[in-house]
Amino acid sequence: MLFWIVAAALTAAVVLLIVPPLLRKPEGAAEERAAYDLEVYRDQLGELERDQGRGLISEAQAAAARAEIGRRMLAIADRGKGGAKAGAKGKVPAARAPRSAMALAALLAVLLPLGTLAVYGKLGRPELPAQPLASRNLDHERGGPPKNVLAAMDKLKAQLAETPDDPQGWAILGQAYAKMGRLPEAADALGKAVALAGDDLELLGSYGEVLISANGGTVPDEARKTFDRVLAKDPTEPRARFYAALARFQAGDTKDALERWSALLAESHADAPWVPVVRTQIAEAAKALNLDPAKVTPEPLPAQQQPPVAQNQGQNQGQGQAQGQTEGEDQQQMIRGMVDGLAARLEANPDDVDGWLRLSRSYGVMGESAKAIDAARKAREQAPKRPDVLIAYASALLSAEPRSSKPGPMPEEAVAALRQALAAEPDNRDALWLLGLNAAGVGQTAEATDLWTRLLAQFKPEEPEYTLIRARLDSLKAGG
Repeated sequence: MLFWIVAAALTAAVVLLIVPPLLRKPEGAAEERAAYDLEVYRDQLGELERDQGRGLISEAQAAAARAEIGRRMLAIADRGKGGAKAGAKGKVPAARAPRSAMALAALLAVLLPLGTLAVYGKLGRPELPAQPLASRNLDHERGGPPKNVLAAMDKLKAQLAETPDDPQGWAILGQAYAKMGRLPEAADALGKAVALAGDDLELLGSYGEVLISANGGTVPDEARKTFDRVLAKDPTEPRARFYAALARFQAGDTKDALERWSALLAESHADAPWVPVVRTQIAEAAKALNLDPAKVTPEPLPAQQQPPVAQNQGQNQGQGQAQGQTEGEDQQQMIRGMVDGLAARLEANPDDVDGWLRLSRSYGVMGESAKAIDAARKAREQAPKRPDVLIAYASALLSAEPRSSKPGPMPEEAVAALRQALAAEPDNRDALWLLGLNAAGVGQTAEATDLWTRLLAQFKPEEPEYTLIRARLDSLKAGG
């Protein structure tokens, strides 16, 4: 009963808000219009005097214009007097609302309550009980991720709680959080992946981008350091070059940012997906330095033919377009364009060892294990004794192995590459860690203890890597 009383009161209030303005008498409308017109003509007379004083018009022209304005002002005054006299003699009836307005007001006063009642009677559900907030599926109401996705994430988090040294698992979790818009959690997960994976350039780049997004588009110090790490390994990496320049620009070093963006544009092909964004940033930096953007914006390299994308990737892209492009999909397309462009350049210049390593890491992040191994193998052919190349080749082989909850021996080819890397660089952290995992997996506890003890000595007690390795060594001593 209370519901109907409240509904009736609200309907009556709406009617009272709508109907009275329609019945209001138009009093003083003519007088207000006349006063406004007179004010306009007075302004015109003032402007006329100023123009004549500046010599813009002659005396004759001013006199003619003044006479015309005066005639119009007198006409308005005469109409005002005539209206006042007519009103005094009672010849002009009192102002009334138009009949059409009165009819509309009556119609609304009747139809609005009846229409509201009819619509609610058709669509309303007064018998529906109240739903407490705690009992509602808010994720579903807000268009959140499906339950199966959330269940998979919960399962992944449970696995990471048992095996927190899995960089790939943290990377997957971080990317899932990023697509859901849970940026602080994405940054935390990707940060753990970076700590475990070391100098994985693609992973570092993703971590830096998430840090920027979580900071509202401003490059935080941690992101700047992350992209500088990428550039220390690969000075040509376009994403890191762009954001490193953006960090300088936001810090006030506009000249350095402009030079960095200009160099990036000059070394990019015209059809590279990041070219329009770089052009915009160059123009903004140039204006801040009072420079002509056209004079400081270099021309990019000629467009290059992109190699065809695999069929299954084309299907995935088609599905993404059918669902509408999202920010995450745009980033994936940007990465795909970078990877395809890099692959094409390496086919023309196969001596670029660092390029093959970067391509291998990119394919690994994209889940294309066979291509990652092939790119790493080509890098090894060019530099068969470089420790980082051997580590990358072994990592590509290991990434292609099926995941298993039980530790076991690594592929012999991967172990051979790791031992060769350790022989060339006895303190190589990746080789010590991975060979320790292999030794622990096959029951060679003494070898695993020796390798991880050597690795532990390279970290400080307050670093997270020290805690992880220390826990592994304790587990070996306990027979785990």
